[in-house]
Amino acid sequence: MDEDKALIEAIIARQESALESFYRKYSGLVYGFALRTLKNPVDASEVMNEVMLEVWNKASSFAYKSSIKTWLLSITHHKAVDMVRRNVRHDHADESEIDLESSDSLSCSLEQGEISSENSGHIKYCMDALGMAQRQVVYLTFFEGCSYPEIAATLEIPEGTVKTRMMHAKKLLLACLGRLIPKWD
Repeated sequence: MDEDKALIEAIIARQESALESFYRKYSGLVYGFALRTLKNPVDASEVMNEVMLEVWNKASSFAYKSSIKTWLLSITHHKAVDMVRRNVRHDHADESEIDLESSDSLSCSLEQGEISSENSGHIKYCMDALGMAQRQVVYLTFFEGCSYPEIAATLEIPEGTVKTRMMHAKKLLLACLGRLIPKWD
């Protein structure tokens, strides 16, 4: 944290080398979250650049009430939501629902052993089918290792909402994967 605090202070002092170091350290985190949220590499890159520009211009607003990771993910979330609003091409009636017709028996569980590389494509497909809010919660939990309180702070929502989104996301993922992956023997 002391290294991060020094970077923020140097960015506030307008030291470009500090922003370069900050970028090298956190651009992957920001890009990964933006990509998982937006499902478009070009849009994710644009959001990442907007986030880093905001860090450069508003580093002095960081009050150390949360971790830098939470602060960055929160900025990324807001920029991604703005991007979705700007992009008319993402105008779907309701992308948060997956057809649950064949989900009577959930035949797949993520805990049932090793997932093959073939099945990883199924997981990506099912993750992409989730709505943005559910995708964000799953990504922050399983890919960034964030706790529910950290996710709540990042997305500026109650912790109970995080839990509800995760519950629905898991249910939808299991239903989707149950249709795509043959039953385990």
